[in-house]
Amino acid sequence: MKVIQTIKYALILCITGLITSCMGSDYAAPQLDQSNLPYGNNAIQETQVTTIKKLKDKYSSVISQSNYTQINEDVQIKGIVTGNDEQGNIYQEISLQDSTGALLVSIGAGGLHGYLPVGQEILVNLKGLYIGGYGEQCEVGGIYVNTTNGSKSIGRMDRYTWESHVKLINTVDPSKASKLAEDFDGSKVKDLTYLKDNSGKLMTIHNVTLADADGKAVYAPNDGSVQLTSNCANRPFQGYSSQNLVLRTSTYADFANAIMPTGKVDITGIFTRFRNTWQILLRSTDDITPAK
Repeated sequence: MKVIQTIKYALILCITGLITSCMGSDYAAPQLDQSNLPYGNNAIQETQVTTIKKLKDKYSSVISQSNYTQINEDVQIKGIVTGNDEQGNIYQEISLQDSTGALLVSIGAGGLHGYLPVGQEILVNLKGLYIGGYGEQCEVGGIYVNTTNGSKSIGRMDRYTWESHVKLINTVDPSKASKLAEDFDGSKVKDLTYLKDNSGKLMTIHNVTLADADGKAVYAPNDGSVQLTSNCANRPFQGYSSQNLVLRTSTYADFANAIMPTGKVDITGIFTRFRNTWQILLRSTDDITPAK
């Protein structure tokens, strides 16, 4: 019996080696069929597409009051994913941007970056989803119910709702996201119209210094050394009030305990808002580079 088992295992190893050698070093996984992708709803047809700016303008009063409402009309938006949950600083949401504006899409699911990488173009059927403001930041999603007091606000939609409302378009092209990035105008940091029009966008602020960076301080320590809000650390900038502009990092981010760079830097990220404060969300530490 032992001889037979030994022969059996030897044959299996030989066959496995033969298959591997036939694949060769140039073997590559097959490309996905763009007309029949395994994610989202391939049946969605592009019909009533509006711009993100027009959508935000239509619901501006709801967003500015940090309220929410359901979208009951047949309307769609199309844009490029500029940020996701890949390194944990953006949690259960993506940032979506077109040439006119940007917003956040909140989804109660993890691993979004697996099929929604930066540079993926998507079409979103908005009918039946909710839109509102969280601290006046425009979001599309579902309804969040506070179990303590029963209050409701804009929150995350479940994964199944999301997958029935989204369609992936074309192949991933990170350069499409990079081309949408805009320079942040520091002279308008207190301009509420500028804040309203640009919150949610992928932007770059140039030639700034993190006030707390000393060669030892990390982005988001969870040791009590820094005051946290919702498990996030808000780091101020030299020359700016923390009431107007901060770098916001989650203690769950992959780079939470990385040392912040000292000196002048350029920072790219998703520029969100909480009320009248700009909150920059890094996607990774590659978003910070020495100032040019």
